[in-house]
Amino acid sequence: MLITKLKHLTSSQFTRNVGWLGGAELTNRIFRLGTTVTLARMFSPEDYGLMAVIYTTFDFANVFTLRGGIGAKIIQADEKDIKTFADTSYWLNWIICGGVFFLQCSAAFLIARFYENNQLIWPLCTAALTYLMFPLFLVNSALIERENRLKITALCNAIQSLVSNTIIVILALLGMGVWSIVWAMVLTTFVWIAITWMNHPWRPPKTFNLEHWQEIINFGKNLLGVEILNRLRMNIDYLIVGKFMGVEALGVYYFAFNAGLGISLNVINTFNLALFPYFCEARTNIQELKKRFWGSLKKTYTIIAPLILLQSMLAPFYVPIVFGQKWVMAIPILMSICLSALPMPLGSASYYLLNAIGKPHITLYWSLINTIIFAIVILFSVQFGIFWVAISVLIYQLLAVPLFATLVISYVFSEKQFSSVEEEN
Repeated sequence: MLITKLKHLTSSQFTRNVGWLGGAELTNRIFRLGTTVTLARMFSPEDYGLMAVIYTTFDFANVFTLRGGIGAKIIQADEKDIKTFADTSYWLNWIICGGVFFLQCSAAFLIARFYENNQLIWPLCTAALTYLMFPLFLVNSALIERENRLKITALCNAIQSLVSNTIIVILALLGMGVWSIVWAMVLTTFVWIAITWMNHPWRPPKTFNLEHWQEIINFGKNLLGVEILNRLRMNIDYLIVGKFMGVEALGVYYFAFNAGLGISLNVINTFNLALFPYFCEARTNIQELKKRFWGSLKKTYTIIAPLILLQSMLAPFYVPIVFGQKWVMAIPILMSICLSALPMPLGSASYYLLNAIGKPHITLYWSLINTIIFAIVILFSVQFGIFWVAISVLIYQLLAVPLFATLVISYVFSEKQFSSVEEEN
């Protein structure tokens, strides 16, 4: 009986994809643990603060590449339109990513002035070089995801993690500070280019063509708005803490996030990457979509809930041993941030559910309201210190995400709504 259930559980494409991605993420966490320990012992709180600014800027600017929106359209498109969408997306990627490169280089001076630290300028400009490499693999990567061959994506993640963490550790031990993470970001992008080209036959078109570009942009623009707001909401506490409390306080706060939420967030992202194509396959079948939604959520929480609770409870024991006594002050913040990850899988599944049935504008409206309220909460709590910022993040997540999910589930699985989706398809 048990063997039969296990065979059934592992027979679904979603579970196999999660297995591949989960294996890659486990590999990543093993490598990342060594890097985290190295940086915790080699970096000062100020170094961590600078690293937070670089990663936050890169993460935010990355949204403007429309990487998620353009790739999502390739995944969702009808088979007869794939060649056209892929070729057009290639040229759109060059136009958009080139613009983002110049945007980040220009913004580097303003960011350095905002944080009153000129050490940020050249690292930010150098990190922007990665955008000029994105067009060389984004279409291949999206086509691989469309074909549900996420084991290739997992391979990219695992190898990039190995190379990236090796570079970071070596350069950090050589005393290169934040440059160790910058060069790792730039150099490891070649991993994606090589592996995706080796595993998909699509090649860039020889002639410039933007056929159906409006359709791609119109689909991606709502996702762009959602992603901008999501990134802003995910990073606004860093911006506010860094501005009002200084780079050193930001370093302590970022360490707590990196050491506390890092493992849980990576596991959640592993499941998230498999969700969208998994939901898209059943977007016209309400019973199958409902089954996939609740089934994937159950599988996610079976793994993620015990992990989050365990990591939070054990923080007082492992932080001083693994990372050193200088980070003991960050333990209460780390514990709160760990627990704030509990509602995240529910929110992500609801987000991909709306996208799968072609309703990304709804997540855009919600994200706008959600981001404004969250910013107000952080601006209020920062007056009382970084611990209360972490507490406010936890409370807000526990209240806002279940509300959003409840509304989405009621809307998507209503008979009236789903009838309109079936007619459109």
